[in-house]
Order: sequence, then structure tokens, then C-alpha cells
Amino acid sequence: MIIYEVAVEVDRAIEKNYREWLRGHVEEIIALPGFLHATVHDRCDVLENTDRVGVVMHYTLTDQSALDSYLAAHAPRLREDALNRFGGRFSATRRVMQPMLTLHAAAVRAEGAQA
Repeated sequence: MIIYEVAVEVDRAIEKNYREWLRGHVEEIIALPGFLHATVHDRCDVLENTDRVGVVMHYTLTDQSALDSYLAAHAPRLREDALNRFGGRFSATRRVMQPMLTLHAAAVRAEGAQA
């Protein structure tokens, strides 16, 4: 499993339009082969540029080859669409992660109670 993170900073002046567009954009991406689901987060920490808001998308994919396929076949078109709509009024950074460890609180608590 692979997590593909896209962190975006959006000018407050276009925030409403960006958010209206974003759901369809994310739905288009997760309809592609290899995507399992996506979670969209509002950033709660303070950005350096207070004229912007932060939004972070986490896309979960089956594997690296699914991400490679997306990046080669679909990402350029989707990125260009965003640039055409919003120009330089947003910026994006991307990271790829692989889960290392998943812990569930209930299981940890139950384990601790038995010790």
C-alpha cells in the first residue's frame, strides 16, 4: 500500500471556488485504477503566509506501480487543469509514503489491561 500526499496552499480569495472544484477533482482521481480511497484534510496549523489556507489530500493506492501509472498517464493533465483554473493562486507539494506501523487504541488498551 502507498500513500500519496498532496499538500496545497490556496489564496483565501479563491478558497470557496477551490473547495467547490476539489471534490470532483478528487473523485476523478480515485476512480482511476489502483486508487483505494482518499481523505481530504484542512490544515489546522498556522501557515507562514496568512493570506492562504492549507488543504492536504491523502490518496491510498494499492502499490507503487499504480502511483507510477497515475503520474505518467493522468497527473500532467489534472495538474494542468488546476493551473488553468486557478493560475498561480495556489501551490502544491507532494510526498509518497508507505505505512510502517498501524496501531489501534482499543487493542493497545486491551493488551495493557492483560499485562
